[in-house]
Amino acid sequence: MNGPHDMGGMQCYGPVVPEVDEPVFHAEWEKRALALTVAMGFCGVWNIDKSRFARERIAPAQYLSSSYYQIWIAGLERLLAENGLATNEELASGRASEPASTVKRVLTGGDVAAALAAGSPVERQATTKPKFAVGDTVTTGNSSPQGHTRLPRYARGRTGVIEAVHGVHVFPDANAAGEGEQPHWLYAVRFEGVELFGPGNDQQVVVDCWEPYLES
Repeated sequence: MNGPHDMGGMQCYGPVVPEVDEPVFHAEWEKRALALTVAMGFCGVWNIDKSRFARERIAPAQYLSSSYYQIWIAGLERLLAENGLATNEELASGRASEPASTVKRVLTGGDVAAALAAGSPVERQATTKPKFAVGDTVTTGNSSPQGHTRLPRYARGRTGVIEAVHGVHVFPDANAAGEGEQPHWLYAVRFEGVELFGPGNDQQVVVDCWEPYLES
């Protein structure tokens, strides 16, 4: 979807200024925000693409005025409410008023390191041949989807060259919408800076693009 999260290539926001010697967390509550998000994601009620889409749907004014972990918590609150794990009243009060819901899995403190190390692989078995090969020239679709997508706004309707074929991976657009994994071939597409941002840009940008994003 087109939203405040998709800021690549946008103007008037100023340069990115890295914080010198930035700490991992700026406050204790940020540790809890990370822990809650990881633990609830492990419950199996939603997937990573739904989690991303929840954050993308935060109102622009709130999104742009929020810190990184404030955005995480706002997205988590949306997921809890939409999936019946907490009511809006409970979220506002910070106290449970309904019996706890049953979830598929519970992540305990002792299992965190192993769970993070295992990860959640998204590569799947190929059932079709790839439509494109390294060196092929392709153009991305130019659309404004209502749902989640991993194709950034600045790379839509642009022409590039296939640099690598990554295999078959879960299609995030479908996975975020609850339509199943619908795996597709995934490619690394190299774009010239002038193609993306106009004259005077001599850098190159490589974007991972699923096959449905691409045309010959």
